Order: sequence, then C-alpha cells, then structure tokens
Amino acid sequence: MSKPRLKTDSLAFSLLGAARAVAKVKAGTALPQALAAVFAQTNAPAQARGAMQDIAYRTMRRLGRAEALLGLLARKAPEAAELHALLCCALALISDADSTSGDAPYEDFTVVDQAVTACSADSAMFHAKGMVNAVLRRFLREREALLQKVLTQAEACWNYPAWWISALQQAYPDSWEAILSAGNSTPPLTLRINRRKTTMGSYLQTLADNGIVAREIGPCAVRLERPIPVGQIPGFAQGLVSVQDAAAQLAAPLLDLHDGMRVLDACAAPGGKTGHILESTEVDLLALDSDPKRLVRIEENLRRLQLTATLKAGDAGAGDWWDGQPFDRILADVPCTASGIVRRHPDIRWLRRQGDVAQLATVSARILDNLWQMLRPDGKLLFVTCSLWPQESEMQAAAFAVRNKAVRLPAPGQLLPTVDAGQDHDGLFYALFQKASV
Repeated sequence: MSKPRLKTDSLAFSLLGAARAVAKVKAGTALPQALAAVFAQTNAPAQARGAMQDIAYRTMRRLGRAEALLGLLARKAPEAAELHALLCCALALISDADSTSGDAPYEDFTVVDQAVTACSADSAMFHAKGMVNAVLRRFLREREALLQKVLTQAEACWNYPAWWISALQQAYPDSWEAILSAGNSTPPLTLRINRRKTTMGSYLQTLADNGIVAREIGPCAVRLERPIPVGQIPGFAQGLVSVQDAAAQLAAPLLDLHDGMRVLDACAAPGGKTGHILESTEVDLLALDSDPKRLVRIEENLRRLQLTATLKAGDAGAGDWWDGQPFDRILADVPCTASGIVRRHPDIRWLRRQGDVAQLATVSARILDNLWQMLRPDGKLLFVTCSLWPQESEMQAAAFAVRNKAVRLPAPGQLLPTVDAGQDHDGLFYALFQKASV
C-alpha cells in the first residue's frame, strides 16, 4: 500500500518535520542545527519551516510534561526515536495550558488527526497509526486526571531536568520558581538602536508609522510588542537596528571605551557586542572566535552596519594569534552552559549535563587568565557569561580576581532573567576588572 504524500502546507507535514528535529535534539544535536537539517532534507517552503520551528520550540519548552504523559499513556515507550518525538510534539500542543484558553495554535482534534496522518506518510511509523490515535484520544478524554497526576513530578511541572531544578533551588532559594517560569516564556524581539544612524525617538516613530507597537526598555533597547520576521523590521537591512537582548546591550557601555583604543572582543561570534562596540566609539577592534565559520556571521553583521573590524580565528585560551601588542580593553564573553538564555534556546536544558558546569568553568578560567596577560596596565577586562550557575559566574569572578590580583570595579553582577512590563531580559553575568598600573 502506497503512503500518502503530505501537502507542505498541512499540519501533518509540519508535525513530522518538527518530530524529526526533536528526535535529533534527543540524540544530542542543538535545535537550530537539527531544524536546518530537516529543512534541507524536506525542502520545506518558508511557511512550513516556520510551523516546524514553532512546534519544535514549543515541544522543547514542554518536553518534561509530554514525556511524563507518554509514560502514563503508552504501555511501552515507543522504540523508534521519531515516533517518540511525534507523540511528544502532539502532546506538547494539546497539553499546553493555552490549549484551553482559546490561544492554542491548533484545535486538539486537528492535532490528533494530523499526527495520525503524519504516521501514515512515514514508512517507519505507518504501523503505529492506531497507537498514536489511541494515545492522543485517551489524553483528551482523561486530560484533567492525567495532568493532575504528572504535574506532581518536578520535571513535568517545570519542564526542566531534575538536576537543573535542584541546582536553581540551591543557588536561588527565593527566586528559583520565577527563574524557571521566565525560561519557559516566549522571548521578546528586542532591538538595539544604532545611534550612528538614528535616534530612539526617530526610530520609535518609524515603527509607529509602520503600525508596529514598541516601547523603549533601555538607552538603546526597543522591545516590540509582537515579534516579526527580521526581514520586516524597518531599517534592519540598512543597519539602523540590530536584534540584541537588553541585557546583552550592557556590555559596550561597561567597557568605558574611548576613541583610538585597541580593543579585543574575544569569543566574538555572532557579533552582536562587536557591532555595539563599533557603533559606540571609534576603536581599533579585533574580533576573535575559535570557529572560522562563525566569523562569517560577524562579517555579515558588520557589513550590514557598514562597520569594520579585524576578524581572526583563534583560541582565546592560547596566544598563537596575538601579535604581542597589549589591548586597552578586553571583552571576554566566555563559553558557558548558557543556562541564562534558555527561553531563547529551550533545547539547552535537555542537552546539558550537570558535569558540564564544572567542565566549562575550567575552560573559561583558562581563557580569562590568558587574556589578562594581553591587557595593558590600567586596562579593563569585562567578563561576561550567559550562565546562572555561580560556579560559572560569581565564583569564577572571585577566583579570577584573587589569582590575578585584579581590581574589581562596579558592574551589574548576576542578572536574573526577567519578564515584566518594565524589564525584559535574559540572565547574564557581568564582572569588570582593572589591571594595576606599573
């Protein structure tokens, strides 16, 4: 019997694509790379890519609950990775709190029907049509009782691994619930105004003229009420604005830059902070990244902004790329678990392991100590990480200051992810150090 060919504008097509991406994440691939692979394999049109991405991201934010429900609903866990992922995607959609409030993206029974249709079109899942139908329809019949049962489990309630929840409870006993909730929220689209080309008032007026509701949330930060595709952002192609979280926009001002300085942006890709530095001041900037492919992204961003910098591939923890001339300022946005940006990258929570915290903290300490040797006397180094774990942030900063006899200057320290009308930003950490004069 021939399998039906799914229409690319159908929910079944998008569900199947999202399931394949989720299966890749479960196997260890980051979600953006997993989706890119699926898009290439399916030759999906733009509308289908958007739907696949939306479903996959929703599933990552609800994976703990979906897997807990699947454990109750299926006698035996599906062995096929994509079948398991398809059921998780469908359960994430129909078990979402929004599904009973009128804000759900799809009707419950439409999701069930299209999940079964997706099975029908895949030879590896064709045999499971009946099981998928039975599992999802049983959930709809017993929704309240099933949810009440699984939500007593921490992973299902919060949609994070147990170790992650426990670590936050220990580090932030008074705010761990708010942090977890913020990480499950849909991130805003925040823009950074390029003050070389426009002003806050002028750009807000441009947005209003285009029917886009937005508000100022920082000196250069504008948050759109509703996210829109980058290609539809007024002035983006011309370099008037860039997409950058409000917390990340603090880096350039903290560096205390002056014209003519020699500046290093270490671990620079994708180049958001690089661009902000160059928009702020006339400096001689070296943007360093260990991956040559990621330098291409920086180059593209600088070309759009009509700015220039020296780009170099190299390990910030080594010195073979350095010409021996000291820097006046160093921005060290070091590798970390990225636990502070999970609302933008919800797959991170499922990809990270508890042991990664200590491992990455060791890597970052090596980078910081190496870069310190490249800073001129009286120069300043800004240590940035998008982690919430003290071992990667405050403990790292304190240990660095002791090892290197560095003077610690005022800086925000740990910023917890915040979602409210006045502030809306990711969780970043900032520590500023100055080297003693000779």
